[in-house]
Amino acid sequence: MNILFLCTGNSCRSILAEAVFNHLAPIGWRAMSAGSHPTGQVRPRSLALLAREGIPTEGLHSKSWDNLPVTPDIVITVCSGAAGETCPAYLGPVLRAHWGVDDPAHATGTDEEITATFMNAYRILRSRIEAFLELPLIAIAKDQDRERLKAELERIAG
Repeated sequence: MNILFLCTGNSCRSILAEAVFNHLAPIGWRAMSAGSHPTGQVRPRSLALLAREGIPTEGLHSKSWDNLPVTPDIVITVCSGAAGETCPAYLGPVLRAHWGVDDPAHATGTDEEITATFMNAYRILRSRIEAFLELPLIAIAKDQDRERLKAELERIAG
C-alpha cells in the first residue's frame, strides 16, 4: 500500500508525515509526500526535529504531485482548513482523507515558540499515524474495505 501525504508546499507537514509513517510502518506499507505547489525546499526545522526524534531524513525533499514514483492507494491531505488554506484535491481513483494540521512554516514569535509550533504539528501527525498503524491493516487491505478504512481515517482526524 502506498500512502501520499499531500499539502500545498510540501515543506513541513507532509514531509513530517512521510518520514514518521515510513519510520513506523510495517513492511509493505510506504508513504510519500508531495505538494500541489511545492516550495522546492524542506524547512530546516522539520529536518532538525526529525533528526532529534531519531527519524531518518535521507531523501526527503519538496516535490510536486506531478512526479510521483507510484500511484497512491490512499491520499491524506494535511492542510489546515482552520487557517483558511485550500487543500489540493488529488485527481485520481484513490481513497481520500483529510487530517488538517496548522502549518508551522507560518509560525512567528521567539525561536522557542516557533520550535514549539513545529513540535505540535509533529505530535499531532505522529499520534494520527500511530492510530492509523494500530488498525488491522492486513485485514483491511485484503478485504479491500475502502468505506471502512475511510471511516477509520476520518475518525482518527478527530
